[in-house]
Amino acid sequence: MKILVTGGAGFIGSNVVDGYIAEGHEVIVVDDLSSGKRSNVNPEARFYEVDIRSRELQEVIDREKPEIINHHAAQISVPASVSDPMLDADINIRGFLNLLQSGVRCRAKKVIFISSGGAIYGEADEYPTSEKYLPKPLSPYAVSKYASEHYLAYYYHQYGLEYTVLRYANIYGPRQIPHGEAGVVAIFMDNLLKEEPSTLYHFPEDRDGMVRDYTFVGDVVEANKKALTRGSLDCFNIGTGRETKTLELYKTIFQIFEKRSGKSLDFLSMPVRALARPGDLTKSCLVAEKAREILGWKSATTLAEGIQKTWEWRTGQRS
Repeated sequence: MKILVTGGAGFIGSNVVDGYIAEGHEVIVVDDLSSGKRSNVNPEARFYEVDIRSRELQEVIDREKPEIINHHAAQISVPASVSDPMLDADINIRGFLNLLQSGVRCRAKKVIFISSGGAIYGEADEYPTSEKYLPKPLSPYAVSKYASEHYLAYYYHQYGLEYTVLRYANIYGPRQIPHGEAGVVAIFMDNLLKEEPSTLYHFPEDRDGMVRDYTFVGDVVEANKKALTRGSLDCFNIGTGRETKTLELYKTIFQIFEKRSGKSLDFLSMPVRALARPGDLTKSCLVAEKAREILGWKSATTLAEGIQKTWEWRTGQRS
């Protein structure tokens, strides 16, 4: 297949590009490099440094005529969306509409849209949360993702453009930057390597931090492969279903740091605590049974295994 991946120089998108190319697909990458890196782009992919809001995007899609559009490009930070909701909407909604219009014009067969199971459900009454629960987004970022899902339904109704929505949990792994929903993994690792303290954000009722569903990027790549031919006109949670508090995450990373570095830095064994920021959720964890049944996908990497792989990559980048 000929696949265009927006955000293909970013953390998750570049890993997905690698997975598609390994399967023998022809891949085009579009990325404005605002947060992605040119060095992340697989050398076998054709790369265009283009903003998804621009006319240049239309020209690239007209020229390449991809069969599949995989949309990872986004403004990814919840706090940033709270501080500047207009920028969030400009990128995540207007940019997405530019992409959809271009996809219709070139007669693309399908859009794989990356939504956010880690944010759009809000403070869900159903927990862990399945796709049956009606999203109640509590940040501009989450609102823009949920609105985009509705646009997909419209574009199918109006133009027959098929889609699959992948609602990611908190994704971590190699190439991650310290921003976005799961950026805390990269932040904790970077701080330990610099031998500096980290901050654990929490709500007053629980000083161990917020609960999240941390999912390894290698598993997410497999979900994107499955979505090429399965799951049309539907949405799927992509997560582990395992609850992890921020303190447990920090301790897991700290243990690997001590073991691999040979250092015993007791003053770094516990993070500094601070109250939660605007837009933070107390807990988020996903039921991914639907992805197992329909996509044939499930998370295969434990938190300890994923953190170990991520640590090896991060320390390798610094050597």
